[in-house]
Amino acid sequence: MSNATMTKFGFPRTLVAETAHWTVLVRPQQVTLGSLVLVCKEPVTAFGAASPAAFADLQPVIAGVERMLKGFVDYERINYLMLMMVDPDVHFHVIPRHPGTRERDGVAYADAGWPGPPNLGSGVALDEAGQAALAQHLRQLWSSANA
Repeated sequence: MSNATMTKFGFPRTLVAETAHWTVLVRPQQVTLGSLVLVCKEPVTAFGAASPAAFADLQPVIAGVERMLKGFVDYERINYLMLMMVDPDVHFHVIPRHPGTRERDGVAYADAGWPGPPNLGSGVALDEAGQAALAQHLRQLWSSANA
């Protein structure tokens, strides 16, 4: 089952991990390498309307995201942005933050906003093949980091 926000961010192609209440997706526009979208699967458009079970399920998902991304990009900070201006389903943009750049497959990913707020208009736009490849790699890391 998916909602409009999951579909917009490429589900199921971009799927990294899934629980009963949340999906972790690769963000097609990589603000920094490892940028994700964490989407609530419940039909809610206000964070406070999420069920107690969704809130309980969120903690292990966030812990898993942080373990996975720490090993992948060695972030210094991590930002969770709940903007919900265009896409109304409850979701967070997860942006690993760091000085300098990270590289993958010969592409440099800079944190253009460091040390200030993330620059959401910058980054690397992945094509569908790039999204799928990154999602597959992160799925493997998720499994290892959360075994």
